[in-house]
Amino acid sequence: MSTEKEFVSVLQYLDNKSILVIGAAGFLGKIFVEKILRVAPKVRKLYLLLRASSGEKSATERFNDEILGKDLFKVVKEKYGQNLNLILEKVTIVNGDICLDNLGLNHIDSELEDQMVQQLDAIINLAATTNFDERYDVALGINTLGAANALNFAKRCAKVKVFVHVSTAYVSGEKSGVVMETPYRMGETLNGAIGLDINQEQKLVKEKLSQLQATGASPETITKAMKDFGHARAKVYGWPNTYVFTKAMGEMIVGAKREDMSLVIIRPSIVTSTYKEPFPGWTEGIRTIDSIAAGYGTGKLTCFLGDINSVSDVIPADMVVNTMLVSMAAQAARQKETIYHVTSSMKNPFKNEKMPEIAYRYFTTKPWTNKEGKVVRVGKVDVLSSMPSFHRYMTIRYILPLKGLELLNMVLFKSLEKKFRDLNRKIRLVLRLVDLYQPYLFFYGIDRSGDRDFLY
Repeated sequence: MSTEKEFVSVLQYLDNKSILVIGAAGFLGKIFVEKILRVAPKVRKLYLLLRASSGEKSATERFNDEILGKDLFKVVKEKYGQNLNLILEKVTIVNGDICLDNLGLNHIDSELEDQMVQQLDAIINLAATTNFDERYDVALGINTLGAANALNFAKRCAKVKVFVHVSTAYVSGEKSGVVMETPYRMGETLNGAIGLDINQEQKLVKEKLSQLQATGASPETITKAMKDFGHARAKVYGWPNTYVFTKAMGEMIVGAKREDMSLVIIRPSIVTSTYKEPFPGWTEGIRTIDSIAAGYGTGKLTCFLGDINSVSDVIPADMVVNTMLVSMAAQAARQKETIYHVTSSMKNPFKNEKMPEIAYRYFTTKPWTNKEGKVVRVGKVDVLSSMPSFHRYMTIRYILPLKGLELLNMVLFKSLEKKFRDLNRKIRLVLRLVDLYQPYLFFYGIDRSGDRDFLY
């Protein structure tokens, strides 16, 4: 099927459809909403589940400020002009929470809830906490149990024909070689360990929190302990961090509980700025791989850690959204589970060896200007192609000077205590981040994905 025909068939599918988007305030969520408003004016209704923010903003205020107020929507605004409000009438903001049973809809207008249950044709779950170093209770609540809450609501709806769940390609952990588009079944682990039980994980989280609270631990202590706990639980079953562990369990739970619901699982790799739509280069904040470029361009990053022979699998955000839309139309009412890898490592691999040279060439022609108005001149980076070389670099450049500062601080009656503590904290943070990101800096998997011209 040609790209043009697929595009037309997707638009036809969207005509007169009512869709619930969970996680609309996230990076991919915004791009998904913008795409539908821009290309599918005949869509019947777009329900956006948003949580009011701690008494500061209502869900509607969040939509106006955090979604519609972004530059991302300038093309939509230009396209419809004075008729923009006619399109926005198709958007209904729903105050809810994916972490709660029934998505927290028990507290809203029952008429609105009934309307959704009767009208919805599709549900898109984009909600996620993507922080690799997230608290285990938070990550489990959103990435795993939240996915179950969303699916349970979908099963209540009279007309829902497809449930789209956005996961991550890195649920495969540290697998090397070709990674297939196969599901993870309940209790399956990456290292063959037995005993993985989501209900038990939920119980362990509650017990851990109760223990910490019983000891009168500070909020900071609880946060650190819950982060460490999630990391440890992930390692038990072969996953490198809390994020991918809880996303894998999210896949398991929706796969096991879907019954005859058509289920689409989208597994994108590292999501970057837009390629074409609504315009090239839109992003939000400093994302995973962006932090490397930003750190280098601002002069804060002087080395690159990673195997130069491995591949950084990156995919533009609008290509992920295109896959979601086409898969939703293709799989509606088929009553099966389908997995799509949205990746580049097989068809268009980006070798890590290219990254230092590209970054150097870019920032020498377009240097960064700091807050003081000074142009930042970058140099060639030191490439650290193994963990031992990284530890040697850290020891020589930072850890040995830190020990010297510690001795000097003692001699000077701790007059350098603040400087010592600050440097020690920064070094510990770098070591922790490297521990979390190491599996992706030395990743040797190639995600199997089909020929999908509709990405472009």
